[in-house]
Amino acid sequence: MQFAWKKMTAAFIGASILLSANFMNVEAAAMTTQNKKPQKIVQTAGRTQLGEFAPDFARYNDDILFGEVWSKNDVLPLHDRSIVTVCALVSSGIIDSSLKYHLQSAKNNGVTKAEMAEIITQLGFYAGWPKAWGAFNMAKEVYAEPANAAAAKTEAPAKMSKEAFQQEIMFPIGQPNDAYAKYFIGQSYLAPISTQQVPIYNVTFEPSCRNNWHIHHAKSGGGQMLICVGGRGWYQEEGKPAVELLPGTVVNIPANVKHWHGAAADSWMSHLAIEVEGTETSNEWCEPVSDEEYKKLK
Repeated sequence: MQFAWKKMTAAFIGASILLSANFMNVEAAAMTTQNKKPQKIVQTAGRTQLGEFAPDFARYNDDILFGEVWSKNDVLPLHDRSIVTVCALVSSGIIDSSLKYHLQSAKNNGVTKAEMAEIITQLGFYAGWPKAWGAFNMAKEVYAEPANAAAAKTEAPAKMSKEAFQQEIMFPIGQPNDAYAKYFIGQSYLAPISTQQVPIYNVTFEPSCRNNWHIHHAKSGGGQMLICVGGRGWYQEEGKPAVELLPGTVVNIPANVKHWHGAAADSWMSHLAIEVEGTETSNEWCEPVSDEEYKKLK
């Protein structure tokens, strides 16, 4: 009996020591976090992309979201903020360039490849298996790059495979667009979505692929509508600045206007192409978009 009592006493003392040690470690970690000087986060994407169109939104993005919220990293470390942000984007089904940016940030903020794999695996159960698949395809691309590769100007961006991009979009990529290949720089693909009532085709461009300048002629009516359904790209009318295409972007192309469209240099892009009914319609293919013009787009 006395021996059993001694064992119980020893176990109690041991547990108390362990609990005290854990408490001290937690308290020390909290003090370290509190004493850590916050790192100021500087962001300019809002003003660069939306400064003229939506100056208030640009200011909220750059000065409030990043300048204040992300900069409170003395309270919640950048490592943890990156995890929260990736989880929010994947759960919302946002598997696009914004997720890739935050995956790269997570990597730069110390989220390891093993941690990211566990995070996305658990998200698969709570947010949905297809979302996890899409996130994994993008995470594999990011974690295959050296740290800070997105900011390194000497390294080319990693190229997502066609199969990985197909996981991100709801429409089929289709077959190589061989019939119109002479009017494209790079590889494009074509998939018929609807061939009755209103003809609709999904056109997919590999990174850097774009079509030549062209015109949809019509005596009346005519033109074309584009709806971006995946990736990132560009649309430009002659004499006007290029417009960035992101999922959900709708472009109404008037008849008789010279224009071109295609993927960004670092991203695949798919859009639905819808022909607008008109009279005496025809298409005129013009000169290619030069590398000099194209490389000015970021």
